Amino acid sequence: MASLLGEQLFQLTCQGPPPTKDFFQLVITKNEVIWRSWKISLQLGYRGAPPEELKSSHHDFLERKILQQNVGVIFGQRILEYTISLCQGKFDYLERLPDDIMLRIMSYLQLKETTLLAQVSHRFRKLCNSEKFWEHTLRNRCDGFTNDMENIANAMGWRWTFFTYFHHSGSKLQQ
Repeated sequence: MASLLGEQLFQLTCQGPPPTKDFFQLVITKNEVIWRSWKISLQLGYRGAPPEELKSSHHDFLERKILQQNVGVIFGQRILEYTISLCQGKFDYLERLPDDIMLRIMSYLQLKETTLLAQVSHRFRKLCNSEKFWEHTLRNRCDGFTNDMENIANAMGWRWTFFTYFHHSGSKLQQ
């Protein structure tokens, strides 16, 4: 199943916490963890300094507590835990599915189940609140969907149209 993964498993870039203005990048590939940093400073000693890059195997990353601490400080505990999981070979395939496939799977769930799914991760919350999700939901659960309804949904929003339709029509939601 790991063959379904691309070479790069994860990448994140951010500016470090104040007072520095340094930038950091974390890249996790199938075989290694790459830590890059760029010093942003007006001090003479740092002007024109090249970016630093540190590469380590997954095994070495798991052993290097200082590198783990750096990841935790710069990117947060959640990203550190995710990085450790990837280095241990624990891949979350559901999180890696393309949005269109996830939306198709979600279309088979009851609305109360999608409410729970939205609590699982930032990605699922974003999908469950997306206009694309509400468009699928309205089209799949609304008997007699019309072009006029589509025009209203495009103008007012699919989520708004979904709840307005079921509130005013007295229709029951198709489970």
